Amino acid sequence: MGEALVIVESPAKAKTIAKFLGRGVRVVASMGHVRDLPKSQLGVDIENGFTPKYITIRGKGQVLKELKERAKKAEKIYLASDPDREGEAIAWHLAQYLGLDPNSPIRVVFHEITKPAVQASFREPRAIDQRLVDAQQARRILDRLVGYKLSPLLWQKVKRGLSAGRVQSAALKLVVDREREIEAFVPEEYWTLTAYLRAGEGEFSAEFVGFGEDKVPLRSREDVDAVLRKLEGAEFVVAAVETKPRRRSAPPPFTTSTLQQEASKRLGFRPARTMRVAQELYEGLPVGDEGPVGLITYMRTDSTRLSPLAVEAGQAFIRETYGSEYVGQVSAGKKRENVQDAHEAIRPTDVRRTPEAVKPYLSRDQYRLYKLIWERFVASLMAPAVYNATSATLAAGEARFRASGSVLVFPGFLRVYADVKEDAAEKEREEERSLPPLAAGERLELLRFEPKQHFTQPPARYTEAQLVKAMEELGIGRPSTYAPTLETLTKRRYVVLEDRRLRPTELGRLVTELLEGHFPEIVDVGFTANLESQLDQIEEGKLPWRRVLEEFYAWFSERLREAERTIARVELAPQYAGENCPVCGRPLVIKEGRYGPFLACSGYPECTYTRPLLKSLDIPCPKCKQGVLVERRSRKGRVFYGCSRYPECDFVVWQKPDPTPCPVCGGLLVIERNGRLRCTSCGATFTREELERGKAPEVESPERPLISEGAHTDEAREALSAGSPEGRKGSAKRKG
Repeated sequence: MGEALVIVESPAKAKTIAKFLGRGVRVVASMGHVRDLPKSQLGVDIENGFTPKYITIRGKGQVLKELKERAKKAEKIYLASDPDREGEAIAWHLAQYLGLDPNSPIRVVFHEITKPAVQASFREPRAIDQRLVDAQQARRILDRLVGYKLSPLLWQKVKRGLSAGRVQSAALKLVVDREREIEAFVPEEYWTLTAYLRAGEGEFSAEFVGFGEDKVPLRSREDVDAVLRKLEGAEFVVAAVETKPRRRSAPPPFTTSTLQQEASKRLGFRPARTMRVAQELYEGLPVGDEGPVGLITYMRTDSTRLSPLAVEAGQAFIRETYGSEYVGQVSAGKKRENVQDAHEAIRPTDVRRTPEAVKPYLSRDQYRLYKLIWERFVASLMAPAVYNATSATLAAGEARFRASGSVLVFPGFLRVYADVKEDAAEKEREEERSLPPLAAGERLELLRFEPKQHFTQPPARYTEAQLVKAMEELGIGRPSTYAPTLETLTKRRYVVLEDRRLRPTELGRLVTELLEGHFPEIVDVGFTANLESQLDQIEEGKLPWRRVLEEFYAWFSERLREAERTIARVELAPQYAGENCPVCGRPLVIKEGRYGPFLACSGYPECTYTRPLLKSLDIPCPKCKQGVLVERRSRKGRVFYGCSRYPECDFVVWQKPDPTPCPVCGGLLVIERNGRLRCTSCGATFTREELERGKAPEVESPERPLISEGAHTDEAREALSAGSPEGRKGSAKRKG
């Protein structure tokens, strides 16, 4: 290649790529974007065709100077930023600054940082794709117009520090709408009637369905008692049994969205954490004698497509490791309309680089995420799991009961990758149960009836993973925007995380209501999705980017003028705590701070009294036995639980405590992410049902420390300190 200069975004990526290109090639990093719109002004000339005014990002002047010096000495220059719109824009800005012809072959693109992929990309450099650049410019300018025009309006009409955004406001409305559904929900009572039966040596349960061919809903205890009266003296007989095989296909390999969802469910990672670790795996890490190597393919993708070479290598690995019967077809999942399919799915760059082989070289987070990606990829190429599913209809006089069960006869992909349900109820519904051998006409022994009262439940609040899934399905945002959107909603205090679910704050609801009334398009899911589609059409060369901006701004500017004229200033109503300030006697109000809600005197700034607003769980502290456990919030928004007597007692637990003491040792039980209960003292684990029935628990060592033993994480310590009156006072003085 001769003397050449290659420019990438990050030092880690530079180090990995340099190893593959040999001598005579220098690889340097631009450290991300080098130019952007100015922060202090709009930076868009609306009257002159929405021309953007780019400036050098603060702190990047020296980087650009060094790049220019190196470029003067190079015979060839290649721009190897990431293979997406953002990466194309970075390359375009660098080309402009360095005086390179964007139509010359200076751009190299690879989707995995491996020697074959990198070397192949340098054999076929291309010109900068102006369509990708235009699509990124249009998105950036749209977001700037909305953010820099709407945000000052919110400052003027509500309070300073607020923001609105084209994607974030639509996502916030989803959270607010879900909260409205929950508040409007009216629970309805219903009952189930379960019969516990014995067939030979086996016991099983069956649910009441109805009489004859008619289904009979049980809406009250009276309905249940009426059925039980009809069942007095009735003999249970097997009316019909049907057994047939059921196949369960493997899930497809990961997209950005599904990776964030599964990392949340399985690992407890927030989307931003998932993407940060995935970026590290993609850019390359030192792996033994191999040196720096990219472990996964590009992590911003909406496609489940796999390259033929990856499929061939994966199937060969499965055949050698598990046997030919485990080799399946490629699982691609359902094809959605708004998929760009620009990159293949997220997968390991080399399937033979197993998680255990690279574990010594990775951090705990890197190993866990790589393992998840590797297992999902391998599973997607494996044969379906096969069950024998049995359904039995039982007769008790005219009454009909139904029992079902399934037995796994071939694990298929489950040998590598089993499902993880997000809540205990979902897990219980899908739990595998087997029935004893049953034959039509067989008489059964009734052990007992168990009637149970239920109430219909409102829809659950979104978890971050569920909101990402909803955004993807509705076409709001793109893979690169999911994590930043959630971070912004939390940072602006529009939403808070409670039990890993998103609850809108009063501020979030107020902003949504204001936008609904005056800018309905900004929070409309369909409108936002249509704009995303137009950005895709710009990338495909089907739409001029300036036309999209002109059409958007025509109605937006009119709405803006009308809103400035008609919206009256909105005051956030104080939320009174129902008690008075012990210093001056004025009412205490509940305020939202960096670490969640706290109590403050309504007489501020004359009176600066504050104290934490702690939600008590009424569970004695297992460490000091004097305080009670209270809910707290960390700097990152994570909920944890600690002793109310801090700093005298520094007990901390990250999982939510359960009021029931451990039946084995009397210790504190906590609720794990999978819904199981675990004792923090002896490590016993069991389900809620097993606890209620007194079943002997499993005893095992906890995977990680559950309690603080005098030296907890910085995150918890900082939050505990901020939760003290002294920490809150400083916050209140700054924010009022």
